[in-house]
Amino acid sequence: MTEQIPFAAVEFAANPEPRCACVLLLDTSASMSGARISELQEGLAVLKNELSQDLLARKRVELAVVTFGGSVRMLSEFMTVDQFEPPILHADGLTPLGAAVTTGLELVRNRKRVYRQNGIACYRPWVFLLTDGEPSDPWQPAAAAVRHAETARESAFFAVGVGEANLDILGKLSVRQPLMLRGLQFRQMFQWLSTSLKSVSHSGVSDELSLQNPTAPDGWAKL
Repeated sequence: MTEQIPFAAVEFAANPEPRCACVLLLDTSASMSGARISELQEGLAVLKNELSQDLLARKRVELAVVTFGGSVRMLSEFMTVDQFEPPILHADGLTPLGAAVTTGLELVRNRKRVYRQNGIACYRPWVFLLTDGEPSDPWQPAAAAVRHAETARESAFFAVGVGEANLDILGKLSVRQPLMLRGLQFRQMFQWLSTSLKSVSHSGVSDELSLQNPTAPDGWAKL
């Protein structure tokens, strides 16, 4: 009987480039309905298009999408940009932010394990959170997990608030200063994210990079 080769082994044999994993934790609770969810959907398309134009980013950046609206759902597993298709988003339910953050951290830990098992170098993964409300579940354990991941350099955590988001809670959740989106500038935010990930993909796996300041006068965010 022919032994089956694991899909990951085939995938990494075809593309042995170092990987930069980025999981998007997107709030799709009921309060995101209307213009917010529409602009968020457009922003995902911008992220895909911008990264697709960069040869190295197409091979090195891996995206995953986790939504939290009513429940936590993984809509897209980690895959390189050339394979990634933005999932369709729907707004509904409450805001289980704590569970979403815990899920995201676990996903990047597991993905890094797969890289190691297949001899693939990796950059420090990104966990990128976007929310417009207050958590409807316990968030304190997630905050402790974020601090541990940052201290151990397991991942880099970014938090962005929209509209009525509780920046006080986000500040306790994230080691980095949380940012507030200006209006509905989702597309500009994802352009910044794509530029940042492209910079990472062109660097060495242990390099420290300076990112563009999103709170500049013409930026997409404010403190």
